[in-house]
Amino acid sequence: MRIKTILLFCLIMCLTVTIAIAQRRGSPFQRGGGRSSLYGGSSFQRGQSFRRTQPTLRSEFQTWEIDPEFEDDVFTFVRIEYDSSRSVGFWDSWDNDFPDADWNFSYRLQQLTSLNVSPDNKLMRLTDSELASYPFIYMSGVQKMVLRPEEQTALRKYLLNGGFVMMSDFWNPDGWYHVRNQMRAVFPDREPVELTLDHPIFHFVFDLKELPQITDIQTWIRGQSFEYDHGSSRGDEAPHFWSYFDDKGRMVALLCHNNDLGDGWEREGENKDYFTECSEKYSYPMGINIITYVLTH
Repeated sequence: MRIKTILLFCLIMCLTVTIAIAQRRGSPFQRGGGRSSLYGGSSFQRGQSFRRTQPTLRSEFQTWEIDPEFEDDVFTFVRIEYDSSRSVGFWDSWDNDFPDADWNFSYRLQQLTSLNVSPDNKLMRLTDSELASYPFIYMSGVQKMVLRPEEQTALRKYLLNGGFVMMSDFWNPDGWYHVRNQMRAVFPDREPVELTLDHPIFHFVFDLKELPQITDIQTWIRGQSFEYDHGSSRGDEAPHFWSYFDDKGRMVALLCHNNDLGDGWEREGENKDYFTECSEKYSYPMGINIITYVLTH
């Protein structure tokens, strides 16, 4: 199933997501109903954390079965592995929040929508020959990523043939400057457009009343609202959502600047207040809005 033939897949997903939107619009997350959740009889009741010492085991996280009749028609969360420049922190690399965020988000996506979601996520390079089989890719900790010329070409081809990339967890003016320069090599003839709160992507399933901004859990516990550790320059602390569009007006990329949406997915089982104020309120709703918007547009 190549990107150019993904339209049929998206049409099918549109029908199933429409049902989910009607059921879930404006509704809260359910932490314990008919389906098991990451909270039902899990981490907080036992006083344990879902993020344990490495290596992280898939068996420590929720999983589910896929109907064999639809095993080839599922949404798969794909994370991109990339190279970074030297002198990076542990957060400035492709594996930031990996794999916990990927597993938790996939679980919540299948729990809270009617999408058929694979419990087995993918890790790929931009030059992977199978990349065109997946309509959505995720890149985290990108403020020091370095895309080689062949990766720039591959990403441009992927996006202009029906794919979509979400980038998150890059901070400060210097982070935006670096990511924008990398994207200029991908799209030398296109400029990013900043989305405002009235854009449908912020209201598509969950109706967000403000632009979300999530910090890592350690920053949140310290009572801070911004991750200064991710860069030396300051002066812009507001959340920004920069998008790129193709010639037909389809959104092909969303760059979530001054945000760590993935930490809200990764750390949802570590602190109940962090879950309530960050994961449940912003990280999951924004992630689900992005996925459903992309698959139906």
